[in-house]
Amino acid sequence: MQFDYTPMQIVYAALITMTLLIAREVFTRLYLRADPGRDPTLSAHSQKLARVDALKNIKPEVLSVHEDIGHNFSKPIVDSITLIKGIGIEGDSHAGETVQHLYRLQFDPAAPNLRQVHFMHSELFKELSVQGFEVKPGDLGENITTQSLNVLALPKRTRLELGEGGAVVEVTGLRNPCAQIEKFQKGLLAKILKDTDGKFARRSGVMIVVLEGGVVRPGDVIEIMLPDEPHEELGVV
Repeated sequence: MQFDYTPMQIVYAALITMTLLIAREVFTRLYLRADPGRDPTLSAHSQKLARVDALKNIKPEVLSVHEDIGHNFSKPIVDSITLIKGIGIEGDSHAGETVQHLYRLQFDPAAPNLRQVHFMHSELFKELSVQGFEVKPGDLGENITTQSLNVLALPKRTRLELGEGGAVVEVTGLRNPCAQIEKFQKGLLAKILKDTDGKFARRSGVMIVVLEGGVVRPGDVIEIMLPDEPHEELGVV
């Protein structure tokens, strides 16, 4: 079967095709910026692979930093924090070579501290705002609030270089959302325990250990150094 098209029809078809390709590319880049690898046209396994690839192509940064000498739920914003190798953040309640979490201290006080620094992605706060919750950086107790980086998508043992101050950290696992989140705002815990598709997920950030110390400030670029493959998904620490 043969079709005869006029030159104008061919031009229109080419323009439509190009417009659709550009629109899909723009959508994908914006979509991946907050959640790399999340493409509804891909299978779950392919999304995980795409998420890791996308992490290599973005330049996330530190939005804000927080510390508190007391074991309080929320942490205030400060101008800068100083990371100490193998310890955590100078002057923060969770700094130490061994576990500092009050509940866990009851069971194994000599256990290594895999929760020296707590990272949260700011995109979660925007999502919660749409759902009627007011959550600001530091409210959930994180030390570093990131921008343009879905920390939950990072594989275990991912290393992050923070700014130009020499600080390097390593991801150890997920923070397990606790009942204090519900005390902070009623109904919030249930939202943090579900992803955008309504499936169970721990979304209260990731825990970090300090490999190299240095000063970290808002605006510092975060360089991502992925571990060798195969990558290991994060578990609770």
